[in-house]
Amino acid sequence: MNIILFGPPGAGKGTQSQLIVKKHNYFQLSTGDLLRKEAKNKTELGSKIENLISKGNFVSDEIVNQLIRQSIVNLKFRDRIIFDGYPRSIEQSKYLDELLKEFNQKIDLVISLSVSREIIEKRIIGRITCDKCNLTLNEFFNEKEIHLHPCGKDHFVKRKDDNLDTVMARYDIYTKTTKPVLDFLSNNQNFHEIDGTLKINDITTKIDTFLNV
Repeated sequence: MNIILFGPPGAGKGTQSQLIVKKHNYFQLSTGDLLRKEAKNKTELGSKIENLISKGNFVSDEIVNQLIRQSIVNLKFRDRIIFDGYPRSIEQSKYLDELLKEFNQKIDLVISLSVSREIIEKRIIGRITCDKCNLTLNEFFNEKEIHLHPCGKDHFVKRKDDNLDTVMARYDIYTKTTKPVLDFLSNNQNFHEIDGTLKINDITTKIDTFLNV
């Protein structure tokens, strides 16, 4: 079963994806992680990506599609992919459809985490990510988990793009570009919207009911 997990920046897509990976042995394909990895490698493409991300802009469909293709080609197993943050546009959605057909794959489940702009503002200020295992927590809400983290609390850092103005710019772009994709996919019987303001465990439980059908 391949999954698309939608949600605006700060909605908790990464957290839920990681839980699905651990519990159900899935592979998380995060466009954000792919872009940050490319930027960290200091390639010509990476420099272009970093410049766009730092300004709160989304990277072009062409670049994102290229990274997604490279990842799927190199995967050792399929039918257990979580597309985290992809597709974000109609063009990306069309490309994904053709790409999956090429590898005899399909999307079996679409989940959208719904979170208001106001909640995102409150969440994003405290978000930190482990630079070793990529676990994302909130320094205001997860103080104990951060202190006891196996990698060590010193590995938690704020992402460069995690400032309020930048994230809100990304939220507004997300709303404008991704809403048409959600409107299109919401007609699919496998589409489910979940309140992203629920507790993490409650969201996980709802997702599990769809995975265990």
